[in-house]
Amino acid sequence: MKIVYMGTPDFAVGPLEALIAAGHEIVLVVTQPDRAKGRSDKLIPSPVKAVAMEHNIPVLTPERIKRPEEVEKLRAYPADIFVVAAFGQILSQEILDMPRYGCVNIHASLLPKYRGAAPIQWSILDGDKKTGVTIMQMDAGLDTGDILFVEETQIGKEETGGELFDRLAEIGSNLIVEALSEIEKGNVHPIKQDDTKSTYAKMLTKETGAIDWAEPAEKIERYVRGLNPWPGCYTSLDGAQLKIWKSRVATEEECAQLPKGAQCGAVVKTTKKEIFVACSVGVLVISELQIAGKKRMAAADFLAGRKIADGTVLGA
Repeated sequence: MKIVYMGTPDFAVGPLEALIAAGHEIVLVVTQPDRAKGRSDKLIPSPVKAVAMEHNIPVLTPERIKRPEEVEKLRAYPADIFVVAAFGQILSQEILDMPRYGCVNIHASLLPKYRGAAPIQWSILDGDKKTGVTIMQMDAGLDTGDILFVEETQIGKEETGGELFDRLAEIGSNLIVEALSEIEKGNVHPIKQDDTKSTYAKMLTKETGAIDWAEPAEKIERYVRGLNPWPGCYTSLDGAQLKIWKSRVATEEECAQLPKGAQCGAVVKTTKKEIFVACSVGVLVISELQIAGKKRMAAADFLAGRKIADGTVLGA
């Protein structure tokens, strides 16, 4: 099939490469404009643009894909279908109607749940047991189109947002190749989404990672995993930012041996390898962390060089 591919971040790289490997003709890649990165202000192409350049595929980088002049540029690249994966802009109905098979989206959740910007992370933050990838026929709404193909996967008990991101990208890469084969055969049975079951997966910010020790330990542990690697979960120790990279919830047996009635955020125990912190419900056990100005390290290495007294309140 002739494809116009729209995508921007790492998540969209695998599907593009899979479509190329499957023998589809990518007539055009549309991605976000080059952005400055780091302190040098040097403009860096998106991951998807970098792949397109490697394969000598024409690239458009519109600031606003809906502008009339950008729509006309798209018309110069006739395609059977547009494939979209984390592109970062909303398509107009005029664009959606261009290709013969319309536009399909590779969405990293089990729609209708988690429409929006950060479905992968929110599935962990909310404590879901499973997630997956949906191939959706796009309409003018935000992730509201008909469901075409779905593949589910279980979320690991210790799986981080970054690990799940990589797995769903791989699932999406395989699923879109299978989906296009079925679409071309006409073997498609669209399913309308139930809007009453939808949730908006709002965009993550650095503030999302601020730990509230008045929350249950189970919830904080999910945030530590779900927001790894970005933006990361953080608190403070003696006025310095302290990032928590790995944690677990203390067992009932461990909690039974700890002092009761401690203030939320208070360190109630340290061992050679772990730091136990009181929460509103339960105790969070920290095993990997990073103090401001230092590298990420095991709690064992941190504690070998710095003692934390029982009763010390994190985030104070």
